[in-house]
Amino acid sequence: MLRYCDHHLLPLPNGHKFPLAKYRLLRERLQGDPRFLVEPSELASRSAVLRVHDPGYANGFLTGTLEPHVMRRIGFPWSPELVTRTLASAGGTLLATQTALETGFGGTLAGGTHHAFRDAGSGFCVFNDVVVAIRTLLAAGARKVAYVDIDVHHGDGVQAAFYDDPRVLTISLHQDPRTLFPGTGLPVELGVGEAEGTSVNVALPPGTDDAGWLRAFNAVVPGAVRAFGPDVLVTQDGCDTHHEDPLANLELSVDGQRTAIAALHKLAHDAANGRWVALGGGGYGVIRCVPRTWTHLLAEASGAPVPPETEIPTAWTEHLRRRGVRAESPRTMGEGKNPQARPWVPGGDSWLDRSIGATRRAAFPLLGLDPDDPRD
Repeated sequence: MLRYCDHHLLPLPNGHKFPLAKYRLLRERLQGDPRFLVEPSELASRSAVLRVHDPGYANGFLTGTLEPHVMRRIGFPWSPELVTRTLASAGGTLLATQTALETGFGGTLAGGTHHAFRDAGSGFCVFNDVVVAIRTLLAAGARKVAYVDIDVHHGDGVQAAFYDDPRVLTISLHQDPRTLFPGTGLPVELGVGEAEGTSVNVALPPGTDDAGWLRAFNAVVPGAVRAFGPDVLVTQDGCDTHHEDPLANLELSVDGQRTAIAALHKLAHDAANGRWVALGGGGYGVIRCVPRTWTHLLAEASGAPVPPETEIPTAWTEHLRRRGVRAESPRTMGEGKNPQARPWVPGGDSWLDRSIGATRRAAFPLLGLDPDDPRD
């Protein structure tokens, strides 16, 4: 089952860069697919929000009384519609989490608002639905939860929420924070106290392509997650790592993102009892990237991956035309790439290999792993 909240319209000023259309377009396409039950989200309750957020901040947002500079940091103008949509997004994540506990997988077409902190929003994120999901899993009896964030931006709000909680492993692969918002996510950010070693950050150089990204993923994520031993895997599946994304500088193809998604699915079965909560995230290529990559995500989760050479149905291009979309739709579900990643070995002198090595040296000993052994 998939949850959506795009039926709650959100008035934004002309020229606003947040791509609302991506949620509606994908949902409209999936509603005709018999593999998916696509249902509207229920609104999260005030009590669910207050389990994660400071009452002053949460109530200020809900009543429209936050200071203007606080709303500017979020990036949206306040409106009653924004409140409804925000609660619906968090509600969809809560329902996806419950579905994963019952059936093994739950997903939502929105969510992944990883930049929201306990007492402030940021980067188009008001309430942190990821933290809501993880806290819900822990309350339901999960001993440990692993969170893997593949958005191009560091998952700063999620890391902060669990920085001192040894029950939660947060891993974020993102563009080097010295070159991109939010400016955090270096390998030295490891957690504190008993949770030291449960915050893992891979800072990728601008220009990292499929092969480099997958090399970094393979060198860090599976070993760390297996060593941690979670009961559930939660992923933030932002696709703004795409080479055409206008807000960042990584160079992945849809094929590379598809390969990453398959690796996460395998990891859920290998290391997390087959339980997987998949959330959305960033992605500003509304026509050429997001629909393809998130369709691959949902198809992979359903157990019926879509081959990248599959032609995109003419019904989709006709749907875009009726919606008044002028951009040219891609013709197939891939970009003709064949992502291959050579294994990481110690001693590499490229910026990427130094970044991988820095992450492993910082975090792996704290997880009981050998940073210089490629088998770990």
